[in-house]
Amino acid sequence: MTAYVNTALASRDEGTAAPFAIVGQQDDVVLGSTRFFDIERWLWPEGHPSHGLCYPDACEIGYTWLARPAIRTAVNTEAKLLMLTYAFETWHVLRVCFHTDKRNERSREALERIGGQFEGTLRAHRMAVDFIARDSARYSIIRDEWLEVKRRLKEMLERPQ
Repeated sequence: MTAYVNTALASRDEGTAAPFAIVGQQDDVVLGSTRFFDIERWLWPEGHPSHGLCYPDACEIGYTWLARPAIRTAVNTEAKLLMLTYAFETWHVLRVCFHTDKRNERSREALERIGGQFEGTLRAHRMAVDFIARDSARYSIIRDEWLEVKRRLKEMLERPQ
């Protein structure tokens, strides 16, 4: 865990990631972690309205894990709503990307349920938790889809647990 946190903080210090601890409001217990990473700033030509802006143009959300008590609760939904709101409404990104192990049906269904669009499979993309070269299912949400995704996430959070 120490190495994991140190890696996340080093990426933060390099400006390539923004890691977060997910902490329970009632008891301050760490329930998990997630982060923005692969934060992209595109080289817009001079004269373009986006030229010189300090915010990113695109990013990925991932490296998300939850402690057992937080799995199948609203914790991840709330974290995604907060992060996506920040990405689209503060940074004004054009896209947010997600990758999940192609074998992880639960994550794939969750991304599709909130409105993530499947873009394809990246073969032998990353090392999986079981130390094999995993195939990653790639999903994204773009700016034009954000309001519908936000509505879905809020609706999911309003349902009784």
